[in-house]
Amino acid sequence: MKAVRFHRFGEVDTLVYEEVPTPKAGPGEAVIQVKACALNYLDLWIQQGVPAYKIQLPHIPGSDVAGIVSEVGPDVEGISVGQRVIIAPGLSCFRCPYCLSGRDNLCDHYRIFGAGTDGGYAELTKAPAMNLIPVPDGISFEEAAAFPITFLTAWHMLITRAGLRPGQDLLVLAGGSGVGSAAIQIGKRVGARVLATASTSRKLDQARQLGADLLINYTERDFAKEAMRMTKGRGVDVVFEHVGQATFAKSIVSLARGGVIVTCGATTGPTTELDLRHIFWKDLSILGARMGTRAEMETVTRLIGEKKLKPIIDSTFPLSKAREAQEKMRSRDLFGKVVLTPER
Repeated sequence: MKAVRFHRFGEVDTLVYEEVPTPKAGPGEAVIQVKACALNYLDLWIQQGVPAYKIQLPHIPGSDVAGIVSEVGPDVEGISVGQRVIIAPGLSCFRCPYCLSGRDNLCDHYRIFGAGTDGGYAELTKAPAMNLIPVPDGISFEEAAAFPITFLTAWHMLITRAGLRPGQDLLVLAGGSGVGSAAIQIGKRVGARVLATASTSRKLDQARQLGADLLINYTERDFAKEAMRMTKGRGVDVVFEHVGQATFAKSIVSLARGGVIVTCGATTGPTTELDLRHIFWKDLSILGARMGTRAEMETVTRLIGEKKLKPIIDSTFPLSKAREAQEKMRSRDLFGKVVLTPER
């Protein structure tokens, strides 16, 4: 079969489109004919050799996968050949104390599909059968691949961790990103007033179409000052933060007294300087978020199927053009997800 993998750590140019061995389903596993695989910044980080992800080379990336079951291994129940499925990206043991308490995203043995295992930049991939979720009726493979990590993460951040409530003000940074476009929709579904930042008028228009109430072009204006102005000096109740070093200090300044900042990533860098006086004087909370639980994944999938949330696809590329697809993602000249589709 054809797949895209890298044999050494580095940048986009390490990706090679080549013939690789076809995966075989072992006990408790299934092989999926990949129909679509969405890109994430996680793909870039593991290619660069980030120490947090222990992988063996050569490696096939790709964590957001939708396709058709082509083979099931021994001891697999409830999954059949020909079924349309999504791979739930969080791989947990479901035996440790965290899993048994319903916090399987904190599992002692937690891995992410495509980071802890070979992933979906391929014509075929294999996964634990327990991680397969049926694709809702009326949802394309591209849409099914475009939501798992971003919508799961955004839901866990806003609903579970931050406890976003109707009437609150939510500031979503980088509203044109996959996770940002998910956060805008979830915020509106809750009944919050959503402030969204983006770098271009086009992205801001698209954010408005998703439901953003107030828009900030962060290349032209200081988003913290704008957030304070838009809230008449009060600040926002929740900041949806995933940018990191470039924005974190200003995100803190943007908060109202008693506000919450919730973060899932650091695409511009992992370190930041904080004026701690803001934290204690304004009684702020800083919350981390690690993906989400299987129960949350089931909830998000149901809402996608009911068309109450919508995956946003910026562009699709054939699998052989994975380098170009990653360059598109790196350029940040996009709104939503970039998706690969194997050529068949």
